[in-house]
Amino acid sequence: MPRRVKDFIEISDYTSLEDLIRYLKTIRDNLPPEHEAELNIRGDDVFGRRLTISYLRDQTPEEVELEAKYSKAGKDSEEIESLRRKLDGVPYSPDGSGS
Repeated sequence: MPRRVKDFIEISDYTSLEDLIRYLKTIRDNLPPEHEAELNIRGDDVFGRRLTISYLRDQTPEEVELEAKYSKAGKDSEEIESLRRKLDGVPYSPDGSGS
């Protein structure tokens, strides 16, 4: 089973409100299922601020092929997958309360 990776979309701060709303709707409508998307403001006064949308997606076939090519096959991979499945079952709260 391919694993999921975090991807990012950045929106510059030089856009009109109407363009931003239209852009956000388009992004929302095209996100993969179970995307767990988050919106953050990143940057500073010197380099500028950007709205950053992060979301989870399945790996592309090319990414799966590269990972298989460069990853260590065998017992280590099986152990990592087992640990990944266990961690997926751990409850997570973004506010840090642990519930």
